[in-house]
Amino acid sequence: MAIRLNLDVMMARRKMSLTELSEKVGITMANMSILKTGKAKAIRFQTLDKICEALHCQPGDLLEYVEEDETNA
Repeated sequence: MAIRLNLDVMMARRKMSLTELSEKVGITMANMSILKTGKAKAIRFQTLDKICEALHCQPGDLLEYVEEDETNA
């Protein structure tokens, strides 16, 4: 997939744990872990909105476009 969700980077900047973020966003630890590890194939705008609210960031701070050949590296 060419879009990468850099959730771990923003969580580290905000010094927020996966547990704390999942509680603030209102999704399970398992689903938050899938987002964090990049295994998710999609994300709802509603979830992205809540993540941005919890981390005090913009969607562009989390989302990154990566060339296809770089994603397979």
